[in-house]
Amino acid sequence: MSKATYARLAALSLIWGSVFLWIKIAGYGFSPVQMVLIRLALGAVVILAIGYAKGLRLPKEPAVWGHLTVAALLGNAVPWTLYAEGEIAGSSSVAAVVNGSAPIWTLAAALLLGQEKRVSGFKAGGVLLGLGGTALIASPWNAASAGTGWSILCFVLGSISFGASFAYMGRFLVGKGIPPLMLAGGQLSAATVLLLAAFPFLGLQAVTWRADSVISVLVLGVVCTGFAALLNFELIIKDGPTVASTVTYLMTAVAVVLGAVVLREPLGWTVWLGAVAVLAATGLLRRKPKPAAEPAPEAAPVPTPATAD
Repeated sequence: MSKATYARLAALSLIWGSVFLWIKIAGYGFSPVQMVLIRLALGAVVILAIGYAKGLRLPKEPAVWGHLTVAALLGNAVPWTLYAEGEIAGSSSVAAVVNGSAPIWTLAAALLLGQEKRVSGFKAGGVLLGLGGTALIASPWNAASAGTGWSILCFVLGSISFGASFAYMGRFLVGKGIPPLMLAGGQLSAATVLLLAAFPFLGLQAVTWRADSVISVLVLGVVCTGFAALLNFELIIKDGPTVASTVTYLMTAVAVVLGAVVLREPLGWTVWLGAVAVLAATGLLRRKPKPAAEPAPEAAPVPTPATAD
């Protein structure tokens, strides 16, 4: 890989790996719905501004917007709110590690949607390993080691929703000729509308105006949601999806380090072991099957003399 590739990969891993740290700090002043609404709106503005500057336009078909709304619910509104809710009493590091199990739920949803006809041995092993790792992180026999039972439930449900969104987008939105950048902008716009609808019911708590919380929610929206989407888009286009997929591993490591160093979050042995299991499971789920060997060309039939009638 070139130096430019390493730079893009490191930058995106650092940005996305810091998301859970910023969520934790933003939660000191904002409720989950308030935080996610601001993050979504800022991210949508940044992405759409960049997209329109590049001459791209949002789709106009009502059916596409229907699918974008479902994707926004599964991939943004629900999981981001659940992660923010869980981090009120839970660990940012644990949130990041559980988030790493999303590929497991993507596979499960793909099977339900008919995108996966059969599961290879590697994928089956990845699912079992990932579920075991998630159970270790949650440690129901000793939940205090990773957070409250409610926080763990929020993280797991958020991961399930997030993973399902990828399968849904793959089934209904990919391959429609819509630029990925505008898909992201449209999805964030739809999610912003969903959060606006929920705001009168779930977002009217008093805001605690703290400088660190305000800065964190701005970083979440502008950098971690807006510019990160553009960086990810560039990474996929210039370096390929295989290189881009390694961000999953790197961002989890970054999140755990930041949680331990900045927030002084304790991590028990079950979290470390569960993290290794989840990352190994992700690797198995991303493993591509070897292409089948091409059959040897059949020998040409030996011509037989024509028989007389």
